[in-house]
Amino acid sequence: MEKTAIPPRRSRRRRRRSLLPLAILLAALAIAVPVILSLLPRQPRVEPEPEDPHAGQVYVNDGANMVWLTPHKNLAVNPFTANDFTRDENGALHYTGMSGTVRLGVDVSDYQSGTDWQQLARQGVDFAILRVGYRGYTQGALRTDSSFRTFVRGARAAGIDVGVYFFSQAVTVQEAIMEADYVLGLLDGVPLDLPVYFDWEPVFADDSRTASFDASRLTNIAAAFCRVVEQGGCSAGIYLNRQQGYYQYDLSRLADWSLWVADYNDYPDFYYAFDMWQYSDSAALDGVPTQADLNFLFVPSPRG
Repeated sequence: MEKTAIPPRRSRRRRRRSLLPLAILLAALAIAVPVILSLLPRQPRVEPEPEDPHAGQVYVNDGANMVWLTPHKNLAVNPFTANDFTRDENGALHYTGMSGTVRLGVDVSDYQSGTDWQQLARQGVDFAILRVGYRGYTQGALRTDSSFRTFVRGARAAGIDVGVYFFSQAVTVQEAIMEADYVLGLLDGVPLDLPVYFDWEPVFADDSRTASFDASRLTNIAAAFCRVVEQGGCSAGIYLNRQQGYYQYDLSRLADWSLWVADYNDYPDFYYAFDMWQYSDSAALDGVPTQADLNFLFVPSPRG
């Protein structure tokens, strides 16, 4: 019988020895790689940009504090800055900007009865907003300002243009409509050069009907007043302060009417555009028996 050749047995020991260099290499790399990486220049860690918590907001003076507010979209913004106004050596405020011109005016009621309109005209006053009437803050009765007719005659005789305001205490749309009808009746035959302004202000006396008024209804009330005034053939407007403009009125719904803003400052910093600025409530004027309110009416430059 032919014998089959048996292959020689390989030594297991030799095979184990052949793996040793690879293990040594791997161990060396495990030590060397971290060392090499530690010696390479490190790239700075890029931190994500923090989100701006006030993105889309504006920082404004609301009459009490500086606050962040989200502005209405598509409403014109106040174009004036502090650089547009200066005070002379007597403390009188003057407009020195280039965005049109301004007119100087007063607003008065029977608290200023006895006003000398000729003296006001000589001091540069060329318009007046007269209180035509008011609603009582307790029982809500409608009343005529006792000096209104006298003021109209005196202002006209002095060449001073006239607008009016009604001091409202309306708490419903129906009451606002009633007030507007009342005003139109008082103005029958009285030509106006400037708007009829709706002036709603809360009264916080214990017996006041507006002390706990829900201001969320104020926009509807003002709009109702202005619509009726316009239907009666007069232009309409709304008097407000910064708190009302930012927190109580929805100005996006009142953009069709003139805004008269009370903001006692060296320049008007109300965020939105307006037509008239009441900049003082304590002016001393010749011919006015008490302190008076002063206003600037802004007249845009004509488009070329």
